[in-house]
Amino acid sequence: MDFELQRCTRRCAATERELQPDEVFYSVLSAEGAEVTRHDYCEAAWEGPPDEALGWWKSRMPDPKSTRMHWAPNDVMLHYFEKLEDQPDQQDVRYVLSLLMIRRRILRLEDTEQGDVGSEVLVVYCPRKEAEFRVPVVEPEQQRIHEVQEELARLLFGSAA
Repeated sequence: MDFELQRCTRRCAATERELQPDEVFYSVLSAEGAEVTRHDYCEAAWEGPPDEALGWWKSRMPDPKSTRMHWAPNDVMLHYFEKLEDQPDQQDVRYVLSLLMIRRRILRLEDTEQGDVGSEVLVVYCPRKEAEFRVPVVEPEQQRIHEVQEELARLLFGSAA
């Protein structure tokens, strides 16, 4: 199912108060007819997700004065993703990068398969390259999570001047 997520309104749906920079807030996705709608709630008004919620998450309102991070161009991300395929010790990085690219709609999750020894494999499609990729699900070990985050941030993000 494909649908467009609304951006944060920067207002609490319950109190109609404007959310302030660095303030914690909650977002909820709900089905309303054929539409998926988003509602944001300040922490004080949050009573938990409604029963009919499709999903919810906790966020922090960004400070508009802070330096914004920008993604690397899609082609750079794809090139790095393809390069990681031949590096067995970097499969956890490739898996996390594939999830980021699915979220950014650079890749589309088509299916999951069972790989060797019962491991899971994501089947993703790249419309830009008209290519299908198989990505083993290799979640980073606890001690490696920070390393993977640092590596991807260093390679894929940059500050706007």
